[in-house]
Amino acid sequence: MKGIDSKSQFLDSWVTPRFTQPASFMRAPFATDDIDIALVGCPFDLGSANRAGTRHGPAQIREMSRLIRKVNGATGVAPFSLCRVGDAGDTPISPFDAGQSLEDAQSFYADLHARGIVPISAGGDHTVPLPVIRAIASTERPLAVVHFDAHSDTWDTLHGNRYNNATPFRRLIEEGLIDPKRLVQIGIRGTLFAQDDLDWPVAQGVRVITMDEYEDLGRDQVLAEARRIVGDAPVYVTYDVDGLDPVYCPGTGSPEPGGLSMRDSQVIIRGLRGLDVVGGDVCEVSPPLDPAGHTALNAANLMFEILCVAAEAQAARPDR
Repeated sequence: MKGIDSKSQFLDSWVTPRFTQPASFMRAPFATDDIDIALVGCPFDLGSANRAGTRHGPAQIREMSRLIRKVNGATGVAPFSLCRVGDAGDTPISPFDAGQSLEDAQSFYADLHARGIVPISAGGDHTVPLPVIRAIASTERPLAVVHFDAHSDTWDTLHGNRYNNATPFRRLIEEGLIDPKRLVQIGIRGTLFAQDDLDWPVAQGVRVITMDEYEDLGRDQVLAEARRIVGDAPVYVTYDVDGLDPVYCPGTGSPEPGGLSMRDSQVIIRGLRGLDVVGGDVCEVSPPLDPAGHTALNAANLMFEILCVAAEAQAARPDR
C-alpha cells in the first residue's frame, strides 16, 4: 500500500471547499476496512471529576481539522500518501456507565489492532489511553510511552475510584502493559495535593520532566532524553492538552499556567521520527469551555503531527 495517491483518500479542499460536506478528521474518508491508520473519536468523559465536557471533544476536533492540509510543511511528510488513513468514527459509549464504555472502547480498539490498523484517537478525557493500550499492548510486548501533560496521572484513586483521568498510567504500569522505565512525562507542573504526589511514578522508574527541568534542559535535550528512554521499543504518544500553556488551550478541564508552547510540542513530536510509533491520542478538549475552537484547532494539529510520525513508522514495516 505504499505510494498511495492522496487524492483518492479524502476530500481535496482545492476542489471541495473546507466548509462543505460532513466533517471528518482531516477530511479523511469514513472507513474501517482496508486502512492502515484509523483516526478515532473516543467521546468518554466519565473519568472527569471537574469541568467536564470532553465527550464533545472529538466532534469539535473533527470540525477544526478541516483546516489541516496534506503535507507537513516542516518535515515534508505526506501521511495520506504513505498510508491509507480513515476516520473510523467514534467508539461505542454508554453515557451513564463508565465501566461499560471502557470495555466497549477496548473491544473497538482490539478489533482494529487485530487487523493491523494503528489507532490515533481524539478524546475524551485522559482515561482514553487505558482502553487503547489495553487493546494494543501485552505483558510480552509492553509499550514505551511519550506522555505530554501537566499532571502525571499516576494516582492510585480519585474520590475512591480507580479508573479515571488521574489514574490511567498507574493502572497500565501495574498491568505490565507499559514499561515504566520507558515512560517519559514532559511538562509536569502545577500545584499538588500533597508533597508525595510524584513519588510513586519516580519510584517505578518513570522519567518525570517537570516544566522547571524542561526549561533548564532546553527543547533539544528533552527530545534527546525522550528518544533515549523509549529506545527501540514500540512507542505510544499521548498528549493531554493541559500540557500546553492555557494560552493555547482555554478549553480544557484542568489548565495549569506556565506550560508547553505549541511550537515546542510540534517540534518534539516531529523529533520522534524513526521510532516505532504504534498509536497515539490527544485528549481533554472540552468545547463548552472554548466554543470558538482554539483548543480544538491546536489539538487537531497535534493529532496531525502524531499521524505523520505514525504513518512513517507504519509505511516502514516490512510486513506491509
